[in-house]
Amino acid sequence: MDNLDYGVVGNCKTAALISKEGSIDWLCFPVFDSPSVFSKLLDKDKGGSFSFIVSDSYRITQNYFKETNILCTRFASDEGVFEVLDFMPRYKTRGDEYYIPSEIYRYIRLIDGKPRFRINYTPVMNYARDSVIHKKFAYFIRTFSLVDGNDNIYLYSSIDFDTILNQEEIILEQDQYMLLSYSQKLANIDINRAYLEYQRTKIYWLNWNNRSRKFIEYNDYICRSLLALKLMCYESSGAIMAALTTSIPETIGEVRNWDYRFCWIRDASMSIETLIELGHHSTAKRFMSFVKDILKSKSDSLQIMYGIDGSRTLKEEILPHLAGYENSQPVRIGNAAYFQKQNDTFGYLMDVIHSYYFRFPGTLGELEEMWEVVKSIVRTVYMVWRNPDQSIWEFRNIEKNFVFSKVMCWVALDRAIEIAKLLNQTDYVSAWQKEAMAIKEDVMQNGWNDQIQSFTQAYDNTHMDSSLLLMEQYGFIDANDDRYIKTVKRIKEELYHNGLMYRYKVDDDFGLPSSAFTICTFWLTRALFMIGEKGEARKIFDQLLEYSNHLGLFSEDLDFETKRMLGNFPQAYSHLALIDTALLFSEERKYINFIKP
Repeated sequence: MDNLDYGVVGNCKTAALISKEGSIDWLCFPVFDSPSVFSKLLDKDKGGSFSFIVSDSYRITQNYFKETNILCTRFASDEGVFEVLDFMPRYKTRGDEYYIPSEIYRYIRLIDGKPRFRINYTPVMNYARDSVIHKKFAYFIRTFSLVDGNDNIYLYSSIDFDTILNQEEIILEQDQYMLLSYSQKLANIDINRAYLEYQRTKIYWLNWNNRSRKFIEYNDYICRSLLALKLMCYESSGAIMAALTTSIPETIGEVRNWDYRFCWIRDASMSIETLIELGHHSTAKRFMSFVKDILKSKSDSLQIMYGIDGSRTLKEEILPHLAGYENSQPVRIGNAAYFQKQNDTFGYLMDVIHSYYFRFPGTLGELEEMWEVVKSIVRTVYMVWRNPDQSIWEFRNIEKNFVFSKVMCWVALDRAIEIAKLLNQTDYVSAWQKEAMAIKEDVMQNGWNDQIQSFTQAYDNTHMDSSLLLMEQYGFIDANDDRYIKTVKRIKEELYHNGLMYRYKVDDDFGLPSSAFTICTFWLTRALFMIGEKGEARKIFDQLLEYSNHLGLFSEDLDFETKRMLGNFPQAYSHLALIDTALLFSEERKYINFIKP
C-alpha cells in the first residue's frame, strides 16, 4: 500500500520531505512557502528529486536520531553498509540569535565494507515550471533556472562533481558529504565542517527536547509530535503553519487538494496551547509577537489565516502542468480561504492570549498592547456572533449558524472576562458577562434539538458534527451534563466508522467527504474519556496510533478502509491532538530540579 512514508527535517525556516528510501521529494527554498526545488511528491516524472540509487540487494531502513529532527536512512547489503544523515543546521550563536540557513546537509557515513551507490540530483525550479542548467565551479555546482538566472542553488560536496551529475557509480571508502544551499557559502565547506554542523544541530535538538515535560506512557509519541510541531514554527515571524506541503489530496483522485503552508489562527493557537503545556514558552512568545504584528492598527480586522510573514492576501493559483500526488489534480498554491468568515477563530486566539496573561506575561508595554488586541476581538465578537459563517471546516459556498462557531464566540468573551479581572479592568466585566450569557442562552435554545436529544451542526439542521465534541474542552458545558453525554454518544453512533471519524456526514461544496479527519478521532477519544468511558477511549487511541507512518508522523486524513494516510503532511492539527489526548492517559515523569536543567 502506498502511504506517506516520509521523514521531515527542517530548521524553522524551511523543511524537506525525505522518503523512506532516502529521496528528497519535497523542498522549498529559501523558506517554507517559497517555490519548490524538488517536487517529486506532486509529480513523479517532472518534479525532480535528490536520491541515492542502490541495487535491489540493499535493505533500507529509516529512523530519527534519538529525540532530534535529524533523519538517518540506513542502506545495508552484503557488500557494505552506509547511513545518510539528513539535517538542516539550527543552533544558537549568541544571545537569542540562531543560525538557520536555507540549506540541507546529507552526511554519508560509512559503517562497513565498500557499499556502492549512484546519486540522482535533479532539481527543477519554481514548482517544476523552470528547467535548469548546472555549472561547475571550483568548490560547488551552481544550478540555475533557464527562465530566471537569479533563481539558483549551490551544491557542495566531497564527491567529484562529474560523478554526481553523470550518476556514476560511487564506491564508498570513507565518510562523504553533500550540502545543498540556497546561498553561496562564505565559510570553507569540507567534511570537518559538515560534521561540526551535524554535532551542533544534534545538540540543539537534544537540548530543546530536554526542556519538554516527560511522561510515563506514550512519551515517544509525545516527543515526536512536539518535534514535528516545532518544525512548523517560522522563526522569522513566530507564525506556525498548518502543514509543510500543498495539494496532497484528502482522497485519491478527488479535488480536495489545498495549500497548507500558511498560518491559520485556529491551528496555530491550538499548537501554542500544547507547546505551553509541555514547557516551551519561548515559541508561544514569538507567536504572540506575530499576533501583534498582524494587528498593528486598532482598525485591522482579524483574518482566519495569514502568510507566514504576516501577509494578508494569499491568492490561490492552480498549477496544471503538475500531475498531482498520485495523479490527483488540481495542484494549488495559495489558499482562497483567507477571506472567509469563520467566527470560531476569535475563541482560539483569545484562549491563547488568556494563557499568555496568566502563564508568561511580558512587560507593561506588551501587556498594554495585547489588551488593545483583546478589546478589538471582543468588539468584533459583539458584531458577528449572531451572523452565519463558514464554520471550522471552511465551507466555500455554505454559510449557516454553526453551533460550534457560536460556542467559540462565547469562549472569546469568557477568556476576555478573565483577562479583564486579572488587569483590574472591572468596568468591562459586567457588560461582557451579559453578552457571553446571551450567546450561551442562544446556543442552548437553538443549538440543542429535543427531538434527537443532541446538539446539532447548525441551528437549521439535525446533522452531527465532530467539532461539537470540543464544547466541554473549552469550558462551555460540563462533561457530566446530560446534554453533552448524549451528544457525544450520538456523534459516535453517526460519525464513527471502522475505527475512525468523519468530520460530518453530509454533502458540502464537493460532495460527501469520503476520508477520515485524523484529529476528529482524537477528539472522540478525549470526549469518551471525559464522560467516563475511559476503557473505550484508550482502545480507540491505541488503535489510532498504529496508523502513523514508520516514524510516528501523521497527516491530515486517513482512508477508512486501508488506513493509509492522506492530506497534507505532517499536520500540526493531528499532532497537537495526539499530545493532548496522550496526556489524559499518562502521568508526568518527575525529576528533581537540579538533575533536569
